Amino acid sequence: MTNLLVTGGAGFIGANFVHYWRRHHPADGVVVLDALTYAGNPANLDGLTGIEFVHGDIRDTALVEKLLADHGIGTIVHFAAESHVDRSIHGPAAFVDTNVIGTLSLLTAARAAWLTGPGHAHRFHHVSTDEVYGTLGPNDPAFSETTPYAPNSPYSASKAASDHLVRAWHHTFGLQVTTSNCSNNYGPYQFPEKLIPLFLINALHGRPLPIYGDGMQVRDWLHVEDHCRGIEACLLKGRVGETYNIGGGAELPNLIVIETLCAAVDAAFAADSGLAARFPDAPAAKGQPTVSLKTFVTDRPGHDRRYAIDETKARAELGYAPARTFEQGFAETLHWYLANEGWWHAVMDGSYRDWVATNYAV
Repeated sequence: MTNLLVTGGAGFIGANFVHYWRRHHPADGVVVLDALTYAGNPANLDGLTGIEFVHGDIRDTALVEKLLADHGIGTIVHFAAESHVDRSIHGPAAFVDTNVIGTLSLLTAARAAWLTGPGHAHRFHHVSTDEVYGTLGPNDPAFSETTPYAPNSPYSASKAASDHLVRAWHHTFGLQVTTSNCSNNYGPYQFPEKLIPLFLINALHGRPLPIYGDGMQVRDWLHVEDHCRGIEACLLKGRVGETYNIGGGAELPNLIVIETLCAAVDAAFAADSGLAARFPDAPAAKGQPTVSLKTFVTDRPGHDRRYAIDETKARAELGYAPARTFEQGFAETLHWYLANEGWWHAVMDGSYRDWVATNYAV
């Protein structure tokens, strides 16, 4: 591999990927490009060496071209995106602007840098989502790479559009691309708007756990480091022009995930008496079950019922398989959030609290 440009590398999945890549490929230089919107956090990259952070926007095509040239970059790993369905319902324009126009800008810069003149060996890896495939019935087969696109939210529609652009730049212009569509990620550094960190932090503070509808929406849960391993496999072994689905092998209803979280919090407090002093408002600090915080709220509009990933192609061609069960990955995640209270306190500012109030009327 050559030097990498990681877009959105100060966000949740991007930062985990940068940490992973530096551990496993220390000879490669990494440039992180991030606009530092609400979910981007330079602290996610603390302790890393051998990287250069650039505060900038993927829609700045000239900036991207300059970075590719100045740093001898031959690989782009494109994470930068607006990525939360709830936010896309309240403000869809930002999702089109970042996810569609931003991806177009990156493709334009990559084509200019890599396909002009004699051309250069390169790879543009685009990170996408299983949500582009729409929703599944309870007995439908899992999403494969040939499942027709049927996005149901502004977020998934914008990601579907970006997927199509990447495909088109390969087939029309010869850009060497791969795309991965992943399932629900969880793990360290996840901004606390997503289910696991949101509910964990609420549980520690004795706040309601707001469950959409009946809570039986099914997702395939993927630990973020397994996702990073899958992207690494795409870069090293993936066929140019191909798409690979990356899943966690843990298809679970949200309600089961929430009840697992509650039981794990209770067990953590029982095992560590110091947690009660740190989080005195938690039910577990008072000997009460965390599950008592469950609160059912109105379902969000157009909420997809089930996602599931068929990762047969990734297993066969890339040798990919998730290394963690959900139980293992969740235990690691809980430990990380309990050990990094300073990190999540720092990101939960006033705008975050306003967002919670807008989306979860409890």
